[in-house]
Amino acid sequence: MRNIDVFCVFPRAVEAAVRVGVVGRAIERGLVGLRCFDLREYSPDGRIDDMPYGGGPGMVVRVDVVARALEEVYGVPARRVREGRRVVLTEAWGRVMDQRYVDEVAAGPDVTVVCGRYGGVDERVRTELATETVSLGDFVLSGGEIVAAALADAAFRRIEGVLGNRESLLGESFSEEGVLGPPQYTRPAVWEGVAVPEVLLSGDHGRIKAWREEQGRLRAARRGR
Repeated sequence: MRNIDVFCVFPRAVEAAVRVGVVGRAIERGLVGLRCFDLREYSPDGRIDDMPYGGGPGMVVRVDVVARALEEVYGVPARRVREGRRVVLTEAWGRVMDQRYVDEVAAGPDVTVVCGRYGGVDERVRTELATETVSLGDFVLSGGEIVAAALADAAFRRIEGVLGNRESLLGESFSEEGVLGPPQYTRPAVWEGVAVPEVLLSGDHGRIKAWREEQGRLRAARRGR
């Protein structure tokens, strides 16, 4: 995967979150690519939603608008887009994004993200156009733009060359099963009576490595407490 396309209502929200820092610089250098499309531009009247069949609150994103957007951007029938790309639909009940999923995405084909919004997305987007659904957890967001931005940032930084130092990925939280990153410290060595652990100032790289590994395991054990 080198490129991610996002179809949503607020493209600037995704752009603003992703085109910053190391990932933003990687996009500028052409190492990875991000394109964001406003679904409203593919609707004849600028509306992408309508009332749900059967009644009920909220509005539902229309399948025909999503299909038209995919067809105009990729130049093939909407159902065929997922033959060559990962087409991800953001849904509150989707697979919860974790490091394993991010690594799958980074190692796979280019990605298209269709962002849910309003009262949901017509089920035919999932069954006929998408390859999978994804969420950030068991809570509801106003729209999928935040999910798309999180996925893009997390996946892009796994691509070779995006991070200045590839070793930065080693020892990160979730880089190994059941391991979190250790506590980090920088100057000053003592702040208001609280000192940096002595081992980090020792210059003994073996001790430092062992301490960090142990702290990572301890963090994992007490996570959420």
